[in-house]
Amino acid sequence: MSKKLNIKPLHDRVVIKTAQAEQKTAGGIIIPDTAKEKPQKGTVVAVGTGKKDEPITVKVGDTVLYGKYSGTEITVDGEELIIMRESDIFAIV
Repeated sequence: MSKKLNIKPLHDRVVIKTAQAEQKTAGGIIIPDTAKEKPQKGTVVAVGTGKKDEPITVKVGDTVLYGKYSGTEITVDGEELIIMRESDIFAIV
């Protein structure tokens, strides 16, 4: 991400930029917009300070996997982002 994000999540919240949905299958079949699945992978663009007894383990720039319906979708400066709790993240890739 080239520009600074104008949002600072609180406590154990993390802001993630989602990866693009697959445009075609491995066999070369183009997937229509109505059949595309919601991405479950993204890049961390902002992190909160963590809870009192639990520091944040992800950092800006990490690629993470999260639940299909985790978090809340937001738009900041024309970018589609997701804000969620760190506990909704399954793994760092």
